[in-house]
Order: sequence, then C-alpha cells, then structure tokens
Amino acid sequence: MTVVGNPAPSLFTSSGEPVPMGRLPAHHARRDPRRPMFTQDGESISREAFDARTNKLARALAASGVKQGDFVTIALPNSIAFYETTFALWKLGAVPNPVSARLPDAEFQAIVDLVQPRLVVGGDPARLSGHAMRPTGTALDETLSAEPLPDAISPHWKAMTSGGSTGRPKVIVDHMPSEWDPNHTAMQMRVDDTLLNPGPLYHNGPFAFMHMGLFAGGHVVNMVRFDPLQTIEAVERHKVTWLYTVPTMMHRIWQLPEADKARVDLSSLHTVLHVAAACPVWLKERWIEWLGPEVIFEVYGGTERQGGTTITGTEWLAHKGSVGTPFPGTSVKIVGEDGNPAPTGEVGEIYFLPDGGKNSTYHYLGAEGKALGEWESIGDLGYLDADGYLYLVDRRTDLIISGGANIYPAEVEAALDAHPDVQSSVAIGLPDVDLGHKVHAIIQLRPEARGRIGADEMRTFVETRLVRYKVPRSFEFVEEALRDDAGKVRRSALRAERIAKA
Repeated sequence: MTVVGNPAPSLFTSSGEPVPMGRLPAHHARRDPRRPMFTQDGESISREAFDARTNKLARALAASGVKQGDFVTIALPNSIAFYETTFALWKLGAVPNPVSARLPDAEFQAIVDLVQPRLVVGGDPARLSGHAMRPTGTALDETLSAEPLPDAISPHWKAMTSGGSTGRPKVIVDHMPSEWDPNHTAMQMRVDDTLLNPGPLYHNGPFAFMHMGLFAGGHVVNMVRFDPLQTIEAVERHKVTWLYTVPTMMHRIWQLPEADKARVDLSSLHTVLHVAAACPVWLKERWIEWLGPEVIFEVYGGTERQGGTTITGTEWLAHKGSVGTPFPGTSVKIVGEDGNPAPTGEVGEIYFLPDGGKNSTYHYLGAEGKALGEWESIGDLGYLDADGYLYLVDRRTDLIISGGANIYPAEVEAALDAHPDVQSSVAIGLPDVDLGHKVHAIIQLRPEARGRIGADEMRTFVETRLVRYKVPRSFEFVEEALRDDAGKVRRSALRAERIAKA
C-alpha cells in the first residue's frame, strides 16, 4: 500500500505563545501603531485606528446579542468593513461565516437557515426573513468605547460555506479555536509582509491566507475584484511581498500584452502562492520562467484541513505537474475503484488522514464526509509517483466517460486555455447515444477574438495537444464569464442547462 506522510519541519514558524485573535491588532499596534493594516481603493487604515474601530464594532455587535460561540453570517463585499467585522467577532469569541454579498435570495436564505446565526452582517433585510440583520452601510456608533474588551476565544475561528457537489449548501466549521501566535507565519509568509489579495473573501483561500498574514503583522492590500493589469500594477505600487493567486488569475495575467508585463516591476515579491485548482503545466512553466522558481509556491488541500500538500517551484521543476508532498502532520493515500490502495502511478481517489484522526479538524453543517475508516476524501482524483509526490487528475464528479474511456475535464481545459485567444474554458460531458457521453467545450474568448475564432480553429489547435478521443466533439462560444474571481466554476449547472435545452 502506498501511503505518504511528511515528517518534514512544519510549514509554520513560531517563537511564542498564542493569544486571542481579537487581541492581535492591539499587539501589532504596540510595535508600530501607524503602519497600515489595510489598503483598498487608495484608502488605508492604521493598526491603531483599526483596533479602536473593531473595539467599538464589537460592542455594537454585542448589543445586537452576539456572544461567545455564536455564528455570525457576513454578507459584505471585499472591503475594510469585512475585516473589521471578522476581528470584532473574534473579540467577542464569535464565529465568522462569510458568504457572497451577491448570492441569489433563495441561496442566501438556505445558507442562513442552515447556519442559524445570531446575526447577519450585510445585505438587505428585504432579502431575508426570520433572522436578525445589521444591513450593509449601517454606520458605526462613534460614541461607543474604543477601550479593549475582555479576552474571548471562539471554539471555531471560521465557518466557510460551500455549494458542494450536490448543489445544496454546506458549511465547514473549522475546529481551530481563535488563537494565534503573532510570531507564527504560514505558507512562506514573513512577519510584517505586505500581502495582495485579488480574490473574494467569502472563499476559504483569500479569507484564511489574508487573515494569517494579518495575524503576523502584515499589511493587506485588498482589491474589490480581480483585474489582471491592476493586480501587477498594485504589486509595484505597494511593493507587495506576498501575492495570492489561482490558476485562472495566473492565466489572465499571462495573457496581458508583453509590454504591460515588461514595464511592471515585480521584484518585491518573495512568494506567489497559487491554490484552488490544478495549474496547467505550460502556464506554471511560464510563471517560473518569468519570476523564478524560488518565488512560486503551490498549496493543495480542502477547507476541511484533513490534509494537503505543498510544493516549491524548484521542487516542481523536478516533478512537473505535481502538487507536492503532504503537509506535516498529515498522510495521503490513493484508493482505486475497487476500494483497495492503488499502486504507484495509478489514478485513484485521494484520501487524507490528519495525525489527530478523522473529524479532528472540522465538522460539516448540512453534509456528511466521505470516508474509508479514518481516511477521508474531498472527491479529487490523482496518483503518487515513486518519490511520494502527488499529482491531481480531476474531481471524480467531473469525470467524463466517453466510449468507455476516462476523460478528465481539467486536461481538456488546459489544452483549450493554451490558445492565446481563450480567456476561459469549461469541458463537460453531454449525453450521446453512441458514446454514452461526449466532450463539449464551452469557451469564453478574449473580446477582440469574438467572431474571429470558431470551432474549426479550436479543434485544430487542441488536436496537437490531446489524443483524439479527448478532443471535444462540439464547441460553444459564450461572452459571459465561466469562472468567478476565485477560479470556481459551477460545472454541474452548466451541464444541466445544456441538457435541458437539448
């Protein structure tokens, strides 16, 4: 049986004792009160001012009934107000539950009904019934005291929401309490880094990594939404040292004109982290050539934290396509369709086991985990090489079986996205009388290529990159975005829409 664990030194560095997360702004303000804690749209707030505002907001939330251990749903856009809310909640020992501020009413209601929060911060009361709300734009009562509050620790530092493969909401409640050592850094961060976040804060990656940076004294430069040119310009303007990305963002940045990329100075960066999806080999090669292998760092894992892997750019050059080796404290194994461990190099479902055992890192609201004994899966397929490096193939629910052959959408999409005029693509399986399912490609072209590029050119292009049975049988061109700013796609919804039309 191939099982890989990692006894390597921790990804986290620490030299002190944890303190309540709500106290961290004050801790860093004592070191340098005037240093910016956040910047967005040219507006900055210092550590000292942020701590004072969050003390006032915590008192306002407490007056609304929020107390230690309560869930509070946050439906705010990327903003300083979002971060003020999370830290105010930690000052009370409450649990932040972020959701998209643009959720459809029915989905918003379903999540809040599931979580049963003490309060919903953000949104319009007309969109929600049966729950207390502090609407978007509610002014902070400046007469409230800015003095420190008594320390409080939440049993769960976050509760992130996911649509899951069923389309029904589920909430992943993290079992880490709201404590953090202010000298503790994660994922190649450094104390007092300047971090840039172009991703939506209701997704786990931006939420977790930006807050981890703040816990260690970081200055977060936040974007309302991702724009490729504005992202690299912000790196230069703010001398950003640590950048969060997903492969979709990397692809859109890489498609910028060479003149734009050449004129921007990115030398301040010591780390570019990418997460959330498998990165096509060709795209990662381009970024390594551009910024150097020592800058590129990849993390793979689920919000559930049962396990995950990391890989540096230097390691990746020796194991191209890999997402790395397990986090310290976790093990990984590959399970075949027969339920038995898969041999080295054979594709199967990826299972993780944390040292603390099953359910030690999270629990679900609205869902059940998939487990084999103590081992748990988040539904991804992959394989291990002889050196114990993990390679992703796709999600099991997205697998297309056509004519008896397994086709992984991620591989098809990587070939499509390599075309210089493709902005984004999604491959789905549609019913076919002869093959069972056929590969259908949905393509969002760059605006200047719309009407100029058609199915014949795309087919010819991918035929040089894919074996014949993986080449899409049909092509569809759309103008709307296929993925959100975090690189997420609702593949099942796209498939259902097309099946209904047929």
